[in-house]
Amino acid sequence: MKTFRSKQSGKTFFPSEAVVFRLREMIRRGELNSGDKLPPERDLARTMGVSRPTLRAGIRSLAAIGLLKSRRGSGTFVVEAKESPTLDANQLKMFATLHNFSSDEMFEARIALEMYIAGCAARRANDEQITILAEEITGMFASLDKPAQFLKHDMNFHQTIALASGNQILTALMNMVTQVLLETRRKTVKRAKDLKEAAEMHRKIYRAIREKDTEAAQAAMREHLLATQKAQKLEIKR
Repeated sequence: MKTFRSKQSGKTFFPSEAVVFRLREMIRRGELNSGDKLPPERDLARTMGVSRPTLRAGIRSLAAIGLLKSRRGSGTFVVEAKESPTLDANQLKMFATLHNFSSDEMFEARIALEMYIAGCAARRANDEQITILAEEITGMFASLDKPAQFLKHDMNFHQTIALASGNQILTALMNMVTQVLLETRRKTVKRAKDLKEAAEMHRKIYRAIREKDTEAAQAAMREHLLATQKAQKLEIKR
């Protein structure tokens, strides 16, 4: 198999690894910036001296760790700074399988992260983020009889709070843990019986953040996530 050698580092890469390295270097050097669209696939593959399947494999790797984002019919873009950063959840899934992480352990991690994040959001959320949170609350109440749609508003709500925290590292860690838990919730949410109660809890979190009440935001987030943990267990049993 053909390999590539970096002139800067002297490291040898397999083709798809070389694509990942070179695209990351383009981002690091500012040749590709937040929100930029990648050149057409054919041109980029020719420039890098790789096949189009190899290029796609490298792009998928960067999309998995949240650096690139594909938009159907539009192309591939560098993730915008305002978007919620995400780490690849596959490694956490693997560790969860190997070490038999329980759902309770995952929820404990999520509660610890999101309580602190909610407190940060109460101090730092801007007017636009407060408005988005209000819109997601409205969406939740409008989709009480549509669990899958409700879950989308739920996810958007939590990701907006994470962005409002102003801490990209905590946001990325939270998203990684949440993605693992969401795989199960997507399968069971259609059996949910408490969506109105959940919407009310989200509204309580929203109000605390809007009022810049750190302690109330953390307490409301803890209450909500403990209720979510209990609800998910019941949904699995049904």
